[in-house]
Amino acid sequence: MTEHHTVIVIGAGQAGLSMSWHLTRRGVDHVVLERDTIAHEWLDGRWDNFTLVTPNWQCVLPGYAYDGDDPDGFMTRDLVYDFVRRYADSFGAPVREHVAVLSVQQAPGGGHVVSTSAGSMTADQVVVAVGGYHVPSIPRLAERVPETITQIHSSGYRSAAALPPGGVLVVGTGQSGAQIAEDLHLEGRQVHLVAGSAPRVARFYRGRDCVAWLQDMGVYDVSISEHAGGLSKRESTNHYVTGRDGGRDIDLRAFALDGMRLYGRLTDVGSDGVLRFAPTLEQSLDAADAVSEGIKNDIDAYIARAGLDAPVEERYTPVWRPESEPTELDLEAAGVTSIVWAVGFRRDYRWLKVGVFDGEGHPAHTRGVTAAEGLYFLGLPWQNTWGSGRFAAVARDAEYLAEQMSPAVGARVPAAV
Repeated sequence: MTEHHTVIVIGAGQAGLSMSWHLTRRGVDHVVLERDTIAHEWLDGRWDNFTLVTPNWQCVLPGYAYDGDDPDGFMTRDLVYDFVRRYADSFGAPVREHVAVLSVQQAPGGGHVVSTSAGSMTADQVVVAVGGYHVPSIPRLAERVPETITQIHSSGYRSAAALPPGGVLVVGTGQSGAQIAEDLHLEGRQVHLVAGSAPRVARFYRGRDCVAWLQDMGVYDVSISEHAGGLSKRESTNHYVTGRDGGRDIDLRAFALDGMRLYGRLTDVGSDGVLRFAPTLEQSLDAADAVSEGIKNDIDAYIARAGLDAPVEERYTPVWRPESEPTELDLEAAGVTSIVWAVGFRRDYRWLKVGVFDGEGHPAHTRGVTAAEGLYFLGLPWQNTWGSGRFAAVARDAEYLAEQMSPAVGARVPAAV
């Protein structure tokens, strides 16, 4: 007979496990299907020197929280992996590893048919908890890069030592691109960095981590429906900053002073191995600084309104400006042997054969609840608030979904965990 569950959760990262905790607490029959292993992305998709950019005290999951001796520090890759694995063990999450979901379809009589690498299953309800970053994105112009150059996506970067000797071009200055450029720079590599439109934020300001200020200000709790940009916020790039060595700013201008070479937007790759750039570098640097200083303005205003006693701090002054914008880079002449593409990911929901997507392929939902009966999403960036895609709010999002599920799930009497 086909295996049946009241709920099938797809994905055993922090989002899927958070959902499992609530279902376990309610005594609901369910299973969590994981294509690889629990929390594998924390190891498989991060580099060796990776650290969280949010402080440890913000690592809170349902019924579980960081309990180490460094709440204001930043967990390394391996510690985050261990944190999530221990969470699964803490309540005996019913995870089946190495079971890939091949398709999900609505059943004619209600519920869903879930085809997996271990056979077919059915479920009354399905929670898709696979995040929003599925397939590494590399632009087509990469095809014109000479074959002698090693090319990898940021998700495949592990360390400077794993790349061939020589200079490295990093394309993209989101969180991963900026931190990977820093990692390479600290390892003594000649780094060439293509700056994009990502904003930045100061690590500390007026005596505290900026994350702590923003938490107190309620910034992570503002619903996407309350933002002027509405659903477009889901496309926002996160601010670059680092938790490395106790946390600090990432200031691309300071890197330039120290020998890193910065460029504007990449526009073309010639057959001769010469890359061409638009003169957008200074604009990108100024825009990133403006966002950082704007956040400080908001913190200042909050401190004043609340009448708090906080040390006064001088504002940032740009330490470097380009005398002229470079428009070309000859890879061979510059000694560049590797390119790291840090330009994001594409969504891939081809296996989810239910009509719940908008014209751009985004899941259409309200706080994870879709128009298809019994189908939910969890762990998406900006699912409801800025905190939704991080540890900060996934617990709250999971609790909301558990409450929104059918009476057969949500109305169960909670059992002790």
